[in-house]
Amino acid sequence: MALTLPRIDTITKAVALASRAPSLHNSQPWRWRFDRDGLKLYAEPQRLIQATDSGGRELVLSCGAALDHLRAAMASMGYRSFAERFPNPNDPLFLARVEFVRSGYVTDAERDRIDALELRRSDRSPFAPPAGWSNFETVLRNTLGSAVLMTVLPPNVRADLARASWLADSSRRYDSQYHSELHWWTGHVHDREGVPPQMLPTAETSAKVPIGRAFPVIDEAQPSDSEPSADGATVVVLSTDTDNRPDILRCGEAMSVVLLEATMAGYATCPVSHVVELPSSRSIVQKLVGGNVLPQVLIRIGAAPAEGLQPSLTPRRSVDEILEIVT
Repeated sequence: MALTLPRIDTITKAVALASRAPSLHNSQPWRWRFDRDGLKLYAEPQRLIQATDSGGRELVLSCGAALDHLRAAMASMGYRSFAERFPNPNDPLFLARVEFVRSGYVTDAERDRIDALELRRSDRSPFAPPAGWSNFETVLRNTLGSAVLMTVLPPNVRADLARASWLADSSRRYDSQYHSELHWWTGHVHDREGVPPQMLPTAETSAKVPIGRAFPVIDEAQPSDSEPSADGATVVVLSTDTDNRPDILRCGEAMSVVLLEATMAGYATCPVSHVVELPSSRSIVQKLVGGNVLPQVLIRIGAAPAEGLQPSLTPRRSVDEILEIVT
């Protein structure tokens, strides 16, 4: 296996594509460095959303999604990526070093995945059930591998999920720091980060998705007449054996795989994290999953909205802000 160092313009394009990865409130808590040793991924602690994610679990999860997005971007340009996770035990912010080998062929699926990467967005509206789910699930499990446990929750546990969501929101009702952060990151116009107002659900839409986070209500936004009367999304839970950072990073990579594969299949998606942010609500989800594993993130998957009704893409920081090139 002959390692190769890609051109700077190739790395720059791949990092720009990787930045389309989902992150808590679109905080984009990652930083990259490209030098003769390869491409290095670092967590950006200044972008930690402290009251929501005090332990940094979702920060690392987001960086894992960016790492898999990077892998997909490089594959579409003819490179196989090999990641060494946490290569320096004395630097917990140094999440991965990625090296590259030229691939002999770019498959149609690798090209399709880049299209999905650029199209994917978090849709907080209610979904109709995903058609053809059983066949898609089989393909998804084969693609995902065994490093992270994927559980598809049955429809009859929706009331339990709604109770977990209600408990998470109720437990934070008087947490002024949490609500201050939430209002800063969501519902305002930021050039390169955060969740803009047009991406937030109305009160009427939120009521149809009982497992969604309670965001600030945007009065001027109007629900679509074509919305389902109730959410029929399939809910997937990704779990790990531990809460250590290597497991969380791998779970973020798996989250990226699920989101991109679902987008390639024509589904709409939305990660859901607030129900596993607090021990009380997380324990409800853990019981639904079963076993001793720890749920890290839920993903709603359903029928995509009609053309023209899809939510806008959220803004992203420029490559110059997140990529350091050392020649």
